[in-house]
Amino acid sequence: MVLGTLTVSEGEKKTGSLPVPGTEYELPLTVICGGEGPVTLITAGIHSAEYPGIQAAIELAEETEPEKVKGTLIIVPVVNVSGIVRRCMSMVYEDNKNLNREFPGSPDGTVADRICHTVTTELFSRADYYLDLHSGDAFEELVPYIYYVGPVDAQVREKAYAMASCADVRYMVESQCTAGGAYNHASTLGIPSILLERGCRGLWNREQVEQDKADVRRILSYIYEGILPDRDEFPERELFEEAVYEDAPCAGFWYPRYHAGEKIREGETLGEIRDVFGKTLHICCAKASGVILYQTCSLNIPEGGPMIAYGVRR
Repeated sequence: MVLGTLTVSEGEKKTGSLPVPGTEYELPLTVICGGEGPVTLITAGIHSAEYPGIQAAIELAEETEPEKVKGTLIIVPVVNVSGIVRRCMSMVYEDNKNLNREFPGSPDGTVADRICHTVTTELFSRADYYLDLHSGDAFEELVPYIYYVGPVDAQVREKAYAMASCADVRYMVESQCTAGGAYNHASTLGIPSILLERGCRGLWNREQVEQDKADVRRILSYIYEGILPDRDEFPERELFEEAVYEDAPCAGFWYPRYHAGEKIREGETLGEIRDVFGKTLHICCAKASGVILYQTCSLNIPEGGPMIAYGVRR
C-alpha cells in the first residue's frame, strides 16, 4: 500500500503522514499490513478535545503488530490536526468549522473542507470498514454508546450493526443521518462504519482508554475472523432507532434537570435557559421518551450550540 509518505508491504508496520493539499497540515498515520484481507480504517480526534479515543488510537497503533492483522489496518489518531495543537474543542481553528459536519469536503475550500476531502479521497477510497472514536466535548457530559447508520444499503447496515454489537456499551443508536459526518458519509459509500462515544468533559483516564481498545479489538475480531460476542456478554443492551438533537435557540445559562444516561419521558422538562438575572428564556421539553445520551454541562451555552441529545424508539 502506498499512502501519503508511506509505502508498506506485507508483514510491515510503518508510521508517517498524509499531507492535506493546500494547507500546512499533515495527518499522522500508522499502516499495519498483515497480508491479504480487508482494509480497516480507524480515526480519532475529528474533535480535538475528545481525548479517550485519541489515546486509544495511539496505543492501538503502538501495540498492534502485522502478524495479528488479517488484512491492513490504517490508524489516524488525530484528524483535527489544526485544533489539537491549539487545544481547541470541536472546531477547526482557521475556519471554526466542525469536521463532523463537512464531509465529503472540498479540495478548494477552507482548512476543514480540505481535511475532509483528503480523508474521503485518500482514506475512505481504500477502506472496507471504518471505526471512528469520539467522546463528549469539553463542555459535555455523555454516557457511552455507539452509532451505526440505518438508511443505507442493507448489507452495509447489517455489517455495521454487527460491528456496533461488539462494543461493551449499553446503548446503540441507529442514526438516520447520511450526510455531514465522517462515518455517515462513509456508510453511503458502501463502507460499514460505526462511531463509538466514550468519555467527556475534556478528560481521559486509563479505564476509558482500555475500554475503547477492547471494543476496537472485538470489532476487529468480527471483521477479520467473523467472531461476534456471545449474546449473554452484554445482556442489558438497548437499541434506539434514532436520536433527537436539541440546539440552544438562544444564548444564556443552561440548567439541566437530568444527567446523561437517565431515562426521560415525552413532555418532561429537560432543562431551561435563563438570562443573567435568572429570567427563563427557553424551556426544553422532551419530544419523545428515551435516554439522555449527552448534554451540555457548562453553565453558559451559546446560541445554536449543542444543548442535549437523547435516544428514542420509533
